[in-house]
Amino acid sequence: MSIEESIQNADTASPPEPDAVTEPAPPARRPRRRGLRTLGLIAVAAVVGLVGGTAVGYRVQADREPTALPPLNQPGLAYPAKPLPKGQEPAPLSAKEDRQTKAQGDLRKLLLPKPAGVRKDEFGGGVGNGWMPVDEFASAFDRPDRALDYQLDLGLRRVAAESWMTGEHKRIEIRLVQYRANDTLGAQEYIEDQQDYMPHEDYAGNEGKELKGSSEGRYYLFPADRKAGYLDFYEARAYFHRGDIAVEIFVGDTEKISEKEIRSLAERQLGRL
Repeated sequence: MSIEESIQNADTASPPEPDAVTEPAPPARRPRRRGLRTLGLIAVAAVVGLVGGTAVGYRVQADREPTALPPLNQPGLAYPAKPLPKGQEPAPLSAKEDRQTKAQGDLRKLLLPKPAGVRKDEFGGGVGNGWMPVDEFASAFDRPDRALDYQLDLGLRRVAAESWMTGEHKRIEIRLVQYRANDTLGAQEYIEDQQDYMPHEDYAGNEGKELKGSSEGRYYLFPADRKAGYLDFYEARAYFHRGDIAVEIFVGDTEKISEKEIRSLAERQLGRL
């Protein structure tokens, strides 16, 4: 019999006989519910401890002397830490070694020279003297007017280009697109934009391959373009930049272009910058 039944029976039973001796029943205890009250006490204690600890922390910090900040000028970071002895200073870079000097000179001299025995490009447009006019450069895009505005926003400065024909139908063109020094990294942004659409189906349709020696340069082989009544057309491109100069290399032919050819062109042009 449970405790509740015992209590209920005790309340309904008839009073005992006068001469009967009974022992008083022990008081029934209510089971203690654990959990909510205990958790509540713990939560209150945590809040009190947090508030108290924060107040003590502020008090301790307020009583301390302020910590002095390090000086803004730290001459110890200069390189070299100590001036080199007289006569041991490094020699200034020569014009050949100083990339900035080369880039500020005649940009056409940095172009990869034409190989011996090649023919004049029949489709060279305004590339004849090694300079490509800005409007000629913009006309190669789908929207020349928007392309020109975009290039001017990037800080387009000048374009040097060279092209030639070899074999029966092969055409090669190289462009050095130089941008002005400002808060926009024109060369890098332009090359990244060109690389972004190379994986699209209308272009190379692939991610290309990394060009060794450059930070983000890549070269691409396009799938054959086949149309009824026309010769098959193959294309390869390379895009990379160095400093403020963006480089574009185009190869087109009616015969398949090898990966080695476009990679070699890109590596040799990169070596001249």
